[in-house]
Amino acid sequence: MDAKSDSAADDAAPAPDAIASDHDAAGVPVHRGWAPLGSRHRWMEPFVMVLLAGGAAHGYAIVGELAQLGITNGSVDVGQVYRTLRDLEQAGQVRSSWTTGTGPARRDYELTEAGHDALDQWAAVMKERSRLVAEFEARYLEWVARPRPE
Repeated sequence: MDAKSDSAADDAAPAPDAIASDHDAAGVPVHRGWAPLGSRHRWMEPFVMVLLAGGAAHGYAIVGELAQLGITNGSVDVGQVYRTLRDLEQAGQVRSSWTTGTGPARRDYELTEAGHDALDQWAAVMKERSRLVAEFEARYLEWVARPRPE
């Protein structure tokens, strides 16, 4: 492969299903800007995925953990959690199976390998968001320390 081909590969657009905007030299996802790439605009998605990274869980357990995190100002929208799980499953990032035992049957969800890869990309997006929030806070605190114009 010649240098021109290598250069073109380096400048290639992110994959159509990408969440983060790039990868560093070691292949770790990195991101610039607030919004993730593509159609990934559901804010709950990275939270559901990081909870599933700890192991399989059923929907109401996920709802309970999201409530404990305090990600909403009120109760967690159960329908939104299940829509997110369904979308992740359709994207191949989560798989589900029915579990029976004591009580009613329930559907357990777990991350797939593609889900772990997507979570790595979400981590890059969330890291960038943390940087942007810190930048906002620093500028805000600098501004409020000054007297306000009359």
